Amino acid sequence: MSETLLSSRNLAFELYEVLDAEALTQRERFADHNRETFDAALGTARGIAEELFAPHNRKNDENEPQYVDGGAVLIPEVKPAVDAFNEAGFQNASRSFEQGGMQLPHLLSRACFAHFQSANIATSSYPMLSMGSSHLIETFGCEEQKRLFLQPMIEGRWFGTMALTEPHAGSSLADIRTRAEPAADGSFRIKGNKIFISGGDHPLSENIVHMVLAKLPDAPPGVKGISLFIVPKFLVNEDGSLGARNDVTLAGLFHKMGWRGTTSTALNFGDKGECVGYLVGKPHQGLAYMFQMMNEARIGVGMGAIMLGYAGYLYSLEYARERPQGRPVDAKDPTSAPVSIIEHTDVRRMLLTQKAYVEGAFDLGLYAARLVDDCETLATEEERKQAHELLDLLTPIVKSWPSEFCLKANELAIQILGGHGYTREYPVEQYYRDNRLNPIHEGTHGIQSLDLLGRKLAQNNGAGLKQLTRLISQCCERASAHPSLDKLREPLEQLMARLSATTLSLLGDLMQGRVAQGLANSALYLKVFGHAVIGWRWLEQAIRAEEGLAAGNAADTDFYRGKLQAARYFLTWEVPSCHHDLTLLEARDDTCSTMQDAWF
Repeated sequence: MSETLLSSRNLAFELYEVLDAEALTQRERFADHNRETFDAALGTARGIAEELFAPHNRKNDENEPQYVDGGAVLIPEVKPAVDAFNEAGFQNASRSFEQGGMQLPHLLSRACFAHFQSANIATSSYPMLSMGSSHLIETFGCEEQKRLFLQPMIEGRWFGTMALTEPHAGSSLADIRTRAEPAADGSFRIKGNKIFISGGDHPLSENIVHMVLAKLPDAPPGVKGISLFIVPKFLVNEDGSLGARNDVTLAGLFHKMGWRGTTSTALNFGDKGECVGYLVGKPHQGLAYMFQMMNEARIGVGMGAIMLGYAGYLYSLEYARERPQGRPVDAKDPTSAPVSIIEHTDVRRMLLTQKAYVEGAFDLGLYAARLVDDCETLATEEERKQAHELLDLLTPIVKSWPSEFCLKANELAIQILGGHGYTREYPVEQYYRDNRLNPIHEGTHGIQSLDLLGRKLAQNNGAGLKQLTRLISQCCERASAHPSLDKLREPLEQLMARLSATTLSLLGDLMQGRVAQGLANSALYLKVFGHAVIGWRWLEQAIRAEEGLAAGNAADTDFYRGKLQAARYFLTWEVPSCHHDLTLLEARDDTCSTMQDAWF
């Protein structure tokens, strides 16, 4: 039976050969786990994803949520799938046993969730948002807020959202207008409008807890004046029971090109002046708090992009193996039987490109999840701090690089299917439409690139960048023990040498006040930096593949050779192409920045 969600062999390779998931069981928090418990959780996730999520993926797409009597109505298959997800414990896979969780490493919970994202990105978005909002309350909420709101969310009875964007402001959160007026009882009255709120209304849970950014009357201007509020759909009584409907109104639904099964909502807060909200943490610190959820969501969006690319790759691979068409270019006999299209070199090129993009990105996404475990469970505070610095640096790449290049993988999947790929009778066009939303989810490429170049690289005196540079150098040194990897290692070393010099030069611009010049081509910088990171992850995989071949398991020979070929493609085709981009960055090319409005 062909695998449609992700390759179980590749997942095992990542978890147990590249990222050493079993080593995590030596840490106190994960001591009750072993490979058997990990594999059991993965098997359960795969089963639920295949049986309850994947079957209604197309129906989700063809039957968007409807606005009926002031609420959102979904197809009936969504709730049983989400209920099964919760009942199996995946809503709290990483939480402690005492909280009712599985106490799995984040690496394993992320690997489990990848199955649901591949099977049905729209339905999987509801629990993803709830996980992020509950973590936010858990970290920054007071004890009373945790008592009233957190426990029902942990149990999966209540879901959550993040409400940031406003009609006039888009990504410019400094300009939000939603207001929060203090009330006599210590709560606040919220007034404003939010748009593109995923999961903002649905019938999947008893209550929806909105995490809302708003400004207090005495708020300073800009992002320093943003506060964070809990705003439930239904008010909550002192004993935890549901009270009256809060003054939160579903104003309408947006109809996006993808993720059509996810409600994308416009919400009005306080139309009657009675919208109750509760301040989280300190006044004017809301954006700093919200960044926790935003960064979790960025990694989640990146993984979603990866899994959509992965699903398209697997489908087009199976199609290419089964579709007979044409003959080899050197065939002489026109009456000979057609060959499967995978025998044609250009189809192999498109499949290899997809493999390089999605499996390279998949490795990075899981590596980021392991860094989350390191942030929480490494032995010393200094080690945990270092893991956090590296994760912080890589987050823009985890979000943005797959959103661009796994989307390109989806394009190639469509092309491999030929005319069929462009029809709705085959799933690859839906994968593309679904994935086309990820370059806008949780910040555009441009925003991520500004975050990377303008903030993350120099953060903490460049601690994260120094770590990454050291890790890549150590990987190259280990690769040098395998002469067969020299032609893969050398392009990465050459790129890193030039990228490091360019990075220092651009940071010099920023430190000397030439901000517009230094950031003018930040999106190009993110692409090059991302290619260097993915090149590193492919070289790591290549080392493990060489070690696997040396171990002599004949059953895995083709798998390891496939890994080496994909690594060869990325490091010898993709990585060297970055030098033209670096030439533009080195020259501070101003072609785009000097273009004038009137010239268009």
